[in-house]
Amino acid sequence: MSRLKTFLIYLLILVGFFILSNFLIEVSLNASYKTIGRKDNLEQVIVYQAEATKVNVRLKATINNLESNPINKKYVRIDFYSNRDNIVGTKYIDVSNLQPNEQKEIKIYARLNDVSYYEVSYTDEKTEEDLELLPTDMTRGEIIVATVFTLLILW
Repeated sequence: MSRLKTFLIYLLILVGFFILSNFLIEVSLNASYKTIGRKDNLEQVIVYQAEATKVNVRLKATINNLESNPINKKYVRIDFYSNRDNIVGTKYIDVSNLQPNEQKEIKIYARLNDVSYYEVSYTDEKTEEDLELLPTDMTRGEIIVATVFTLLILW
């Protein structure tokens, strides 16, 4: 019976270490993101999160095709700039099928170095190569399911 208690204690220590390490990793990664600036004043694109580290960028926004001020172009172009005003990356979002008074949520996760600000504009054609996006952040549910499957495999 004491041997079973010892194994249970080891299992609880392992699970506790796993949960603590995931929590610390998540906190440290989120702490390394700094807010970046915006250099335009388009009212149809509402950016509610724009952050960057030395090597990654994440931007979350809503595009509203207002009936009073519709978007007449095919793409929304987001340019990311460095401290020296050099374009380090460009992302195009297709809005040609966006109906009046319709919204479109966008999330951009990209690997770009030294981004300090971004600019949003409209265009009819893609002139540069589009950014290669990174996988999105894992949700809490996905993390819990992955943890449960890992524990089942280890058990």
